[in-house]
Amino acid sequence: MSRMQDKMFNCEKELTLSVIGGKWKMLILWHLGREGTKRFGELKALMPGITQRMLVNQLRELEEDLIVQRKVYPVVPPKVEYSLTEHGKSLMPILDSMYKWGKNYMETVLNNKVEIKESIK
Repeated sequence: MSRMQDKMFNCEKELTLSVIGGKWKMLILWHLGREGTKRFGELKALMPGITQRMLVNQLRELEEDLIVQRKVYPVVPPKVEYSLTEHGKSLMPILDSMYKWGKNYMETVLNNKVEIKESIK
């Protein structure tokens, strides 16, 4: 049973945020969507602030939600790769829009706040 099947959601937006919300999931998706398939260590290196346990948990949830697929190769030492599923790939335009919004917000609002504060001093 999927972890989503036993939850109740008031609307589709709440469901979407449950699937991709949090500090790390969007970054994981961004890297896999922009740079392609990655091994665990490569993902961890791209996100220096994430713990190994958190990355494992986030990847498992994304896999359970059919957003990320995990491929295990039968070699020693074990080789595991992560990539986006078709559902995961369909999130990229949304993440692109969020990136553009954040960049615009930083340039127009946050930078102006700093300039205003400095001119008041």
